[in-house]
Amino acid sequence: MNIECGQDKILEGIHKAQKIAGKHPTLPVLSCLLLEAKKNNSLVIKATNLDLGVEIIIPAKVIQEGIVAVPASVLYSFLSSLITDGKDIKLEVEGNNLLIKSQYSNGTIKTMLAEEFPNIPRVNNGKEFEISSIDFIKGLKSVWYSASISGVTPELSSVYIYKDDGYICFAATDKFRLAEKKIKLKKSVDFGQILIPFKNISEIIRVFEGINADITINFNKNQISIIHNGLYLVSRVIDGVFPDYRQIIPKEIKANVVILKQDFSDAMKTSHIFSDKFNQIHFKLIPNKSIFEIQTKNADIGENLQKIEATISGDPVEINFNHRYIVDCLQSIETDSISLDFSGPNRPLVIRPVADNSFLYLVMPMNR
Repeated sequence: MNIECGQDKILEGIHKAQKIAGKHPTLPVLSCLLLEAKKNNSLVIKATNLDLGVEIIIPAKVIQEGIVAVPASVLYSFLSSLITDGKDIKLEVEGNNLLIKSQYSNGTIKTMLAEEFPNIPRVNNGKEFEISSIDFIKGLKSVWYSASISGVTPELSSVYIYKDDGYICFAATDKFRLAEKKIKLKKSVDFGQILIPFKNISEIIRVFEGINADITINFNKNQISIIHNGLYLVSRVIDGVFPDYRQIIPKEIKANVVILKQDFSDAMKTSHIFSDKFNQIHFKLIPNKSIFEIQTKNADIGENLQKIEATISGDPVEINFNHRYIVDCLQSIETDSISLDFSGPNRPLVIRPVADNSFLYLVMPMNR
């Protein structure tokens, strides 16, 4: 293999791919990126951890075709340390080494056997639809933090994607909280449910975040692929049934609070300083005074009481929650004001953006 290519282009491609490469005790080549120079003047960069795979095509001047497996972390660290001068860099294979030459620096990296690198699967006979990459990434980022990090129940350790009356819906739950985000579809599509493993979501977000164009999604019962302009990513999907979470959304509301998001966020930050080892936080609604109180206590530190002016309707309420579970959802709310619906003691709290029905967050109370 002997090629010349722009440093920015190859560095961008390797940056997207290198974190997908991972250590594997019986297959060391998985820690590598596979670089394949093709006669159509393109360089294909591949990475996989057997659960997730990516292929990225970048333009290159191919002097000699070839294929090589290079340790991902070493290659990325070296290329990112080079002085960016706008000049092309040269990559050439000599024996078991990859030679990298720039105007000011040369490097030699030992390679592994390219023949041992596994194939990255293609999704065949699947259902296909297109969606804006911005919308797709927004959907994932709005809910994925609510998925279970335990793999005991695979359906809960995933993000659930399905179509609902002109919307594509994203949902995740760990049984203690639930997040749902709806994105309006530009055109009608037909597909069932998709369950993407939680551990793959961060890499999907990292690879496609910043792309302002439509992406093509193709999936079957085993895998999902996401494609855009020389970028191909494939992930395993969960073959299971996500719980019917709509049954747990309260239909009867005892009290409602409308509050400025910034006021609430600031009060929660201060309160967290005094929270105990269980992250317990106490909410108290005083409707006749339009006051929303947030209280935390820690036997070793002290206690704190925050009072916020709010629009409150309904009954007085006192209830405890996990501080972190409440704060996590604020990143998914884009409006200035938020609505909190309380459904009574030992009942879940539902948080929504004001005048925006696209996001819903439910959190269970703490009983201690």
